[in-house]
Amino acid sequence: MKTRQSNIRSRYFADIGYQSLNHDGEELCGDHVEIAESSVNDGEHFSKIIVLADGLGSGVKANILAILTSKIISTMLAADMQIEDAVETIAATLPVDKSVNTAFSTFTIFQVFDNRIARIIEYENPNVILIRDGKSVEFARSVKNIDDKEISFSEIGLQENDLFFLMSDGVLYASKNGVYNDKWDRDHVISYMETFYNIGFTAKTLTTILLDETKKLYGDHPTDDATVCTILIRNRETVNLCFGPPAVFEDGKKMMTFFFGREGKHIVCGGTTAKIAADFLGKPVITSDLEPDPEIPPISTVEGIDLVTEGIVTMNRVVIYAKDYLADNSSFEKWSYKKDGASQIARMLFETATDVNLFIGKAVNPAHQNMQQLSFDVKMRLVDELIDCLEKMGKIVTVNYF
Repeated sequence: MKTRQSNIRSRYFADIGYQSLNHDGEELCGDHVEIAESSVNDGEHFSKIIVLADGLGSGVKANILAILTSKIISTMLAADMQIEDAVETIAATLPVDKSVNTAFSTFTIFQVFDNRIARIIEYENPNVILIRDGKSVEFARSVKNIDDKEISFSEIGLQENDLFFLMSDGVLYASKNGVYNDKWDRDHVISYMETFYNIGFTAKTLTTILLDETKKLYGDHPTDDATVCTILIRNRETVNLCFGPPAVFEDGKKMMTFFFGREGKHIVCGGTTAKIAADFLGKPVITSDLEPDPEIPPISTVEGIDLVTEGIVTMNRVVIYAKDYLADNSSFEKWSYKKDGASQIARMLFETATDVNLFIGKAVNPAHQNMQQLSFDVKMRLVDELIDCLEKMGKIVTVNYF
């Protein structure tokens, strides 16, 4: 069994999604988001650190400075160093542009402890937005002067469905032809995003929505780098996925006992695996005649299982969607409503799940031995890629091999 999970099992989960728009004509973004984790006090408490840094200007120089800022701060905080030490290190490390008396990199730090308390540190980025119960809430900020820089500090007790938006100033300056847009400022961003609060979108989808509007206001040609990082505090939800029969056929009952013994939703991928699961439950496998997507084999139904799909072809599409979700999320409109197996898995893993338990059978399917594209190696590669994508989404992933 292979396990990846934090030791802290809070009822809440911090769903994090971020994305950037590059300055028009630039290959590199002058903003950067870095995420780190740490266990403090001998592992008794879990901390997640999100740093959004905005390098002055755009292009390579801004990109390097933003990366340096975010990595130095996140690394120091993950090592349980004081925030004052991290800020002083950045202040001493990064120079100030004397022509405009502005720091080469501004930053916003969002540190969440055990998914219960958030500490927010802001330096010259737009103030963090909090939407709670559908409406914007302004929270108290105290200001400290560290190395001649005014840094604001806040600490907030978290509630279910709290929604935070961190952003670089390129979001608020969105306009065509460099003309100031008085209809798009922080208050307008708040009003715009409040309308999406109760729809049930993930943090990444909310980020995509805000950046799509920002890009449109720029006339599709941003004159500044623009980055949004959304943090949604939500209840934990578990999804269990079983893919492939066990290497030893007699271990099928053991595999299904572990699989169905876990709370949450249950997905079974693969015809042979579905037969093993159905036999374990004493229920028939009923194959659907519907083909919502001609490229994806139809789903089946088994009483007691939330979703039953074909194996490798379906999972390959899920991995494609997962990679796109981590990039610009452009495939959202494809999988967000379609009824094929890959789309349904994508919704359950990307949107529903905070915790994912994978049960992976390592048997080599005889039907695939002479088909290179459906080989065992391809299957295991898909599994590894899916695990990697889910962990990058911030899911807590536990993997069991049989």
